Amino acid sequence: MHPYLAEFLGTMLLLLMGVGVVANVSFKESFAYGGGWVVISFGWGLGVFIGVVVAGPYSGAHINPAVTIGLALAGKFAWSEVTPYILAQLGGAATGAWLAWFHFSDMYNRCEDADSIRGTFCTGPAIKNLPKNLASEIIGTFVLMLVVLFIAGASFSTEALPDAKIGLGSLGALPVALLVVGIGMSLGGTTGYAINPARDLAPRLVHALVPIKRKGASNWWYAWVPVAGPLLGSALAAGVYLFVSQ
Repeated sequence: MHPYLAEFLGTMLLLLMGVGVVANVSFKESFAYGGGWVVISFGWGLGVFIGVVVAGPYSGAHINPAVTIGLALAGKFAWSEVTPYILAQLGGAATGAWLAWFHFSDMYNRCEDADSIRGTFCTGPAIKNLPKNLASEIIGTFVLMLVVLFIAGASFSTEALPDAKIGLGSLGALPVALLVVGIGMSLGGTTGYAINPARDLAPRLVHALVPIKRKGASNWWYAWVPVAGPLLGSALAAGVYLFVSQ
């Protein structure tokens, strides 16, 4: 499989399962209604597991623009591949979010809580404090990227293995899934832990476009936080990795 297609499919599956688990526990008509944060954290973690299983052998399974840019900053990924990878991730994320909406469309149209509807697609702050919200996304992504770099970086060198597919798949599907579950359970309650620009931006656009009776606003005033925060957190992790590994 071509790496770009692998990134598309991996990110699509991640968002299908991630948006799906939030919808599953949010809508009163669902058998999973009220499942709570633990179910959501494991649902997103297992979504990462599924995405990594599919994409890992072919693209390294970045399935996250922050991971792609962090690896490039650390010298583990070619800059010429960054833009195509990110475009594939955004396309996959939008497709996965659309599929989740289609799957739950009857429940979306019965729901009268616009905040719950929007919350299935994209993140938002538990307490509106944009500097602290940004810091939360930076910290969560810093943990993700630093672990990826220390595991993948210890095993792969772009000079020794120029064709190596480095990414979340370098950790293995189960370890990276547990890493995401851990971030969600320990750090995710402040902003919903996007830790992935594609995970938030593309579904937010889908929320704005799909027909839902009482969906409300897409909160574009907040949309920059789950994009800038993960990118900054990833860049910080790359800088720390380069400093300590010299």
